[in-house]
Amino acid sequence: MAFREINAKMVEATVVPGQRLFSQRGAMLAYRGEVSFTPNVQGGQGGVMSMIGRRVAGEATPLMTVEGSGTVLFGHGGHHVHVIELSGDTLYVEADRLLAFEGTLRQGTMFLGSQGGVMGLVRGQVTGQGLFTTTLQGHGSVAVMAHGGVFEVPITPQRPVHVDPQAYVAHHGDVRNRLSAALGWREMVGRGSGEAFQLELSGSGAVFVQASEEKL
Repeated sequence: MAFREINAKMVEATVVPGQRLFSQRGAMLAYRGEVSFTPNVQGGQGGVMSMIGRRVAGEATPLMTVEGSGTVLFGHGGHHVHVIELSGDTLYVEADRLLAFEGTLRQGTMFLGSQGGVMGLVRGQVTGQGLFTTTLQGHGSVAVMAHGGVFEVPITPQRPVHVDPQAYVAHHGDVRNRLSAALGWREMVGRGSGEAFQLELSGSGAVFVQASEEKL
């Protein structure tokens, strides 16, 4: 694992020659050794199309390519940090919650409406969350940010999980997402959180939920 949790709000990453890390700009707190940080306009391994998807979604925060030999401390804004290890599967995560990830992972972009239909569009309009979710696939580690810590909730075929869209951080596995209205249209006026909408996740996998509805 490339990332080691130092405390609730900081991780240490090991950088070795020939391997790259990607981090959110401004996430580096300190480093030791011969380590370089350069802006990445290709969007990780996802290429130009991945970056275009992020820009369309209003998620054009540039990534930094981290290379060399040494160790780096990552953190951002005092947010809680949680490390997720991927073993060949795909992680779906809000782009602004990505702190850093290994270069062995392939980055892409998924349009939420592709799974959620028309209601998937409502999520971005009412809840303030993006219409696109970043995907990371392969073997490697990912460090994500959240408010108040992260809790992993299992998803099983017999027990789907309902999440406040603003508390959603990420999910992985063979999971289908669907955004539904918990109230009638008249009751939803002026309400942008889970009181009005619920994100239903069904299938087999897990969802990561933050302890606060505050948006990063």
